Amino acid sequence: MKFIKNIAVCVFALLGAQQAFAYNCSGTAQYSDGSSYSNGAIVKNNNSAYQCTVGGWCSVGGPYAPGDGWAWSNAWNSLGACNGTGGGNSSSSSSSSVSSSSSSSNNNGSNNGSCPQWSSSAVYYTGDVVVYGGSYYIAEHDNPGYDPTISTWFWDPTSSCPGGNGGGSSSSTPSGNGFSAIVSEAQFNQMFPNRNTFYTYAGLVNAAATFPAFSTRGNLTTQKREAAAALANFSHETSGLYYINEIAQGTYCSGTATACGVCAAGKKYYGRGPIQLSWNYNYCTAGQALGLDLWSNPDQVAQNPTTAWRTALWFWMTQSGAGYRPAHDSMVNGNGFGETIRTINGSLECNGGNPGQVQSRINTYLDFTQILGTTPGNNLDC
Repeated sequence: MKFIKNIAVCVFALLGAQQAFAYNCSGTAQYSDGSSYSNGAIVKNNNSAYQCTVGGWCSVGGPYAPGDGWAWSNAWNSLGACNGTGGGNSSSSSSSSVSSSSSSSNNNGSNNGSCPQWSSSAVYYTGDVVVYGGSYYIAEHDNPGYDPTISTWFWDPTSSCPGGNGGGSSSSTPSGNGFSAIVSEAQFNQMFPNRNTFYTYAGLVNAAATFPAFSTRGNLTTQKREAAAALANFSHETSGLYYINEIAQGTYCSGTATACGVCAAGKKYYGRGPIQLSWNYNYCTAGQALGLDLWSNPDQVAQNPTTAWRTALWFWMTQSGAGYRPAHDSMVNGNGFGETIRTINGSLECNGGNPGQVQSRINTYLDFTQILGTTPGNNLDC
């Protein structure tokens, strides 16, 4: 009971603090759920003003709707209650990036985007938007296909489909098929502004074509989350796609025979490529899977961009590593980003092994989901 009382005191204190200041809402645009907002945009909602701090999440709406959604404070700062001078529905604000096409969307389908019809057999994740009974609903929490009208804990009505405006903070809308339809080259460049020129977008797209399930399974939210998760981990392993080869270039020969032999004469199996593929047995197994002799010539991974990306995706899609399942499966089946970290580095980072490294990966993942205009989901830590 003492704990509950303390919560109540904090809530009343926060409410009182919000009433202590006001904002002149004159000329401030009315917030429109699911419309596009950039960092710094100021809107009014429920007679209070808010400023966007995370453009990707501000544009999702639903759980991030200012003052309404349960996670709104992660995307917006409260500027205070409108002081009465601008409480109307004016849409003329230089600080808001709402487009006319987005702000005019409604439940009649004018912004249908790519939101699917609800299905009882589908698994939905926080932030997913579906069409049900001719109206839009956004998932407030992950659920195994519950009816959108069953509970506001799992679903809430929303005014539009976020997929209709392209999403993300990049001005480039992805086009093409497979991975290139999820991450555009402009978004890739935004994620890796200081990358080594070896790591080309074309090489990644070509490599992804050899793993057609990569970032194409589940709904659009799931696809974007997987792309963000993979690229965030690759970024962490290479300091933003800067390093091609591991700095400490040890031999990494286990001394145990593999299907290819023990270790090729004079060859070292130190980390190379986006996932920093290491050890003789991994080079053997990856090479066999990819149809390349990586065991006798591991340097191929550092010489051909597509090969480098393919080794990273081979591990991501097929190897359980130090975890319980391949990272791809964790993202598609809703186990969360934290489990991809476990697959890559296991107890070296997870379960308190190195919380700083884990948080670094999480921070990058959050940045990348913002760029792609999606939500991160649950279970970020391991």
